[in-house]
Amino acid sequence: MNVLRTSKIGEAGEQMACDFLQTQGHQILDRNWHAGHLELDIVSESSDGIHFVEVKTRTAPVTSTILDQVNTVKQKRISAAATQYLHKKQLDGKEVFFDIVSVMFDGPETVVRYFPHAWIPLYV
Repeated sequence: MNVLRTSKIGEAGEQMACDFLQTQGHQILDRNWHAGHLELDIVSESSDGIHFVEVKTRTAPVTSTILDQVNTVKQKRISAAATQYLHKKQLDGKEVFFDIVSVMFDGPETVVRYFPHAWIPLYV
């Protein structure tokens, strides 16, 4: 798969994830937020707090699980980015959640799955 096509699929998946989160009552605060080499795909807010959402967009067939793709190394990087985000946006003290949205393109069918509170970091 070429890089341009992969990029377009990723962008489409992130838009679908945002649309889905909004139907769940989330307000999108930021997309593709960067702090140096760290990145957050989506930052949203709902009635329960701030959500840092990792989006995994894939095309069938799939050979790995979501947990394989968002392993402990990736979780630590997202947690570090979240810490910086909270500090820079002065949101310290808010309840924080780490979620995953999986978007699977399988021919004409698209499946969006939401994994709220997918992990609890050891530090944030």
